[in-house]
Amino acid sequence: MLGVVLVVLAGIVVGGEFVARAVVAQQIRSQVITALKLPADQQLDVAVGGIVLPQLVAGRLDDVHLSTKSVAIGPITSAVDVDATGVPIRGGALGSATGTFRITADQLEAAVKAAAGASTPIESVTIDGAGVKAAGTVSLFGASVPLALALTPGAENGELTFTPTSASIGALTVDPDTVASSPFGAALKPLFATQKVCIADRLPAGVHLGGLRVKDGELIATFTADSAITTDPALLENGTCPAS
Repeated sequence: MLGVVLVVLAGIVVGGEFVARAVVAQQIRSQVITALKLPADQQLDVAVGGIVLPQLVAGRLDDVHLSTKSVAIGPITSAVDVDATGVPIRGGALGSATGTFRITADQLEAAVKAAAGASTPIESVTIDGAGVKAAGTVSLFGASVPLALALTPGAENGELTFTPTSASIGALTVDPDTVASSPFGAALKPLFATQKVCIADRLPAGVHLGGLRVKDGELIATFTADSAITTDPALLENGTCPAS
């Protein structure tokens, strides 16, 4: 008889854990979509680590993973992954949250062209090795000359940055140190201006870009969230871009 009772109790606990996990995941998804003003049908997967029932009693989830294959972040549509710890259930500050979003070459090309405007000489963007390459044409003395730029990606003040490290114009290759002394220095120097794509105004003010790097043919941007983002509604409002 005791064995039967134990089996029944175990079944109740397992069933309760299964239901609790599903309900918690659904509630987190709903709250994130509402807080970030995402479409109601936004694809967003939620995984809660550990056994959920004791965490509900404690009032805080140890580990939550959020992921989506496609979400619009300003001019970029990206796959996003977030890992949060110490997630409060009944109010309070968040323990921590870090995440990444991935940018393909096609997405980057569209974003760079949109940010630079119609006057940009850039026609294509590729992700190669540890950097980014851009190609296009420039006009020199009435002639169209092929242009190739090597750029180093980075992130600063809510902007994705792309700093030119070398430029090839026809058969001539220059870098920031030699461009001034090159035959067309005055015309080429503007090519070495850092290109910026601001996304701070499309992210919550409590989310901060940390860095941008190349991995497996994609750009990986990292970010963190303020612990107060779960208690201060202002941190859920979109941030602002630096004054240009």
